[in-house]
Amino acid sequence: MFVDSHCHLDKLDYNECHSGIEDVLEKAKNANVTQLLSVGVTLDSFPNMIEMIAPFDHVHASCGVHPLDVESDFALDILHEYAKHDKVVAIGETGLDYHYKPETADLQKLRFSQQVELAVELNKPLIIHTRNAQADTLSILKEGHAQKCGGVIHCFTEDLKFAEAAMDLGFYISISGIVTFRQAKELKDVVKSLPLDRLLIETDSPYLAPIPHRGKENQPAYVVEVAAYIAQLKGVALSEVGQKTTKNFADLFLR
Repeated sequence: MFVDSHCHLDKLDYNECHSGIEDVLEKAKNANVTQLLSVGVTLDSFPNMIEMIAPFDHVHASCGVHPLDVESDFALDILHEYAKHDKVVAIGETGLDYHYKPETADLQKLRFSQQVELAVELNKPLIIHTRNAQADTLSILKEGHAQKCGGVIHCFTEDLKFAEAAMDLGFYISISGIVTFRQAKELKDVVKSLPLDRLLIETDSPYLAPIPHRGKENQPAYVVEVAAYIAQLKGVALSEVGQKTTKNFADLFLR
């Protein structure tokens, strides 16, 4: 069995690619994907996402404000209210992105720190996005005592040193379809070095479809392709990757 630990179910194409969320979940089920985590990126999109996934016990949610969306409507009391929803198992997607939005760095750091504080308060793990911001990301996590709640560095594309620093804080490392891309040589080497008991797998769908689906919209069923590539890199059975990453997901998010 497999788990898609990071997808955006509210952002899939339900006109051309899928007939509805039931269709997406059926395709995932047929691929032996038994649980999914639908990740929030803005507060205004959260109610619609929750309504969409409400009927499905095996679909969990997070709530947070993405670093590229920090200029969206924000109220700390509303975030706090959403974070206590029964389906919410994590805080985020939050973090820092100095690649696309360096001009909002100060606001990103503020929103990130606020979400770290909330995660620690509620003892819910963090889902972290980081790009061109290694030092500040680690600094805010350490200053906010994020090791108390733990979390995951999602869609990991950083170096081994950063991965080890994150794992020292009790964080997991989540691997997306990027690992299957031909040019991702450094990431492949990092994955070979990481212990399976600290790995998660994800699609980040509808983005970053893995080979052989690159160029198409990504979907949760394709997380099995990520698992298969990791198994190949590490020289282990696909079933072992599935079992270990499923257990890691439960240990982190369903504790």
